[in-house]
Amino acid sequence: TDGRVLSGMTSIDQSSITGESIPVEKGIDDDVFGSTINGDGTFTMLVTKENEDTVFAKILEMVKAAQTNISKTAAFIKRLEPIYVTIVLLVAPLFYLLGVYVLSWTTDDSFYRTMVLLIGASPCALAVTDIPSTLSAISNLAKRGVLFKGGTYLSNLNDLDAIAFDKTGTLTEGKPVVTDVYFLASVKEEEKLTLTSVMVAMEQKSNHPLSKAILNYFQDGLKLELETTNTLGVGLDSVYDGHHYMIGKPSAFEQVCEEINERRSAYEADGKTIMFLAKDDAVVVIIAVLDEEKCCAKPSIDYFKNKGIHTVLITGDTKRTGQAIGQRLGIDEIRAEVMPDQKAEIIIELKKRYKTVAMIGDGVNDAPALVHADIGVAMGDGTDIAIDVSDVVLMKNDLSKIVYTHQVAKKLRRIVWQNIIFAMGVVALLMVVNVFGLINMTWAVFVHEGSTVLVLLNGLRMLAKVKN
Repeated sequence: TDGRVLSGMTSIDQSSITGESIPVEKGIDDDVFGSTINGDGTFTMLVTKENEDTVFAKILEMVKAAQTNISKTAAFIKRLEPIYVTIVLLVAPLFYLLGVYVLSWTTDDSFYRTMVLLIGASPCALAVTDIPSTLSAISNLAKRGVLFKGGTYLSNLNDLDAIAFDKTGTLTEGKPVVTDVYFLASVKEEEKLTLTSVMVAMEQKSNHPLSKAILNYFQDGLKLELETTNTLGVGLDSVYDGHHYMIGKPSAFEQVCEEINERRSAYEADGKTIMFLAKDDAVVVIIAVLDEEKCCAKPSIDYFKNKGIHTVLITGDTKRTGQAIGQRLGIDEIRAEVMPDQKAEIIIELKKRYKTVAMIGDGVNDAPALVHADIGVAMGDGTDIAIDVSDVVLMKNDLSKIVYTHQVAKKLRRIVWQNIIFAMGVVALLMVVNVFGLINMTWAVFVHEGSTVLVLLNGLRMLAKVKN
C-alpha cells in the first residue's frame, strides 16, 4: 500500500513504479509506494490510501480501461471487410440485364457471362493478399525472438512516426556499475591501495546496490576486516590504522575541496551518481556510478532517426540523468521525472502530434503507456504486467530486434500491396475479356485460381530473413 514515512530512514528500490535505477533514500514525510522494495533500513509508515487508490492499483485500472480501445487501422479494416463482396453481388444482376437489354446478348449467353463474371470477380485472391503474408512475417519474427499478439500491430509498425523508450532496463542495463574512480591529486600511489582496500572492506558490510557495484569493480586489494557502522541516510563509517574513514553521498560532507567539486560536477553532468570516500573528514576519492546504456541502444536510435521517426525518452529518473542519457544516445525529446500516469499522458499527447506511436518498456510503471500506444513493446525480462498488456514482446531484450521488426513491417507492406494490385489486376483483366466474350468458364477458373496461388506464394516470401 502507499503511505508516508513517520519515523526512520531507509533506501527503497522504486524502479517498478518510477523507473529510477538507483534506490532512493526515504526519510520523515517522504512518500512511499506499494510494490516498491525496501532496502536494509527500517521505518514506520502511515498508510495514506485505500488499496484501490494506490499508485499500483491506478496503473492496473488505467490498463484495463485502455485495453478496450482498438486501433483506428483495425476498426477501418473491420468496416471495409464486407464492401467488396456486396459490390460484386450487386453488379452481377445488373451485368446480366445490361447484356440482355443493352448489348443484345441472348439470355443464355448473358447468364453464362454473368457466371464467368462471378468467378472472375470472386475475392479469393483478394482475401489472401494480407493474412498469409502477415502470418509468414509473424513466424519469421517469432523465430528471431519477437512475439506479436496480432497482425494489426505489425502492419501499424510500417506507419511508425514516433517511438518512445523507457530508460531503465530498456535503453540501459538496469544495473548500476562503477564507471570512474578519482583519487585526489595529492594521494600517493602506495596510499591508493590502502584506500581501495578500506573501501572494499567497508562496502562488504552493506547490501546496498551501489555497494555491489563497488565490490564488482574492485577485484584486487588487501583483505581487511573492519568494524563498520552503517548510518542510514548518511553512509558507512569505519576506523583503520588510527584513521577515520567514511563513504557516503555528497550531501553528507560539509567541506569539500575545489578539485573534488570540479570533478563531481563533471561526473554529474554525465548523469552519474556520486559517492565520496573521506579520510579524517577530508574527501580523497570520488566514485561515479552509472546505469550504462546497452550496446544496441545507440545504433537502434540512429536507425529510427535516419528513417525520420521521432524518438522520445520517458523516464522517472532525474532530469539531469535523463538529459545525460538522452544526449549520449541522440534522442530527439527527453521527458524526465515522470510518474506512470504521466507516461500515459505523454503517449496520448504524442498521438495527437504523430499518426502512429510506439512505446517500449519493461516495468509496471510502463504498462499504462504501453496500452495507450498504438504499438506497445515489452522487453522479455520485464514485469508480467508489462508483457501481458503489450502488443509485442522482445524475448531477448535486444533493441536491435525492434529495428529488424520495423524492416519486416516495411517489406510486409510492399508485398501486401503487390498482392492487392496483382489480384485486382487479374480481376479487371477477366472482366474486360469476359465482356468481349474472349474467355470461357474453364479458363476463368484457371486464371483466377492461378492468381490466388501466385498471391499465396508471394506472401510466403516473408518467411525468409529480411536483409538490411
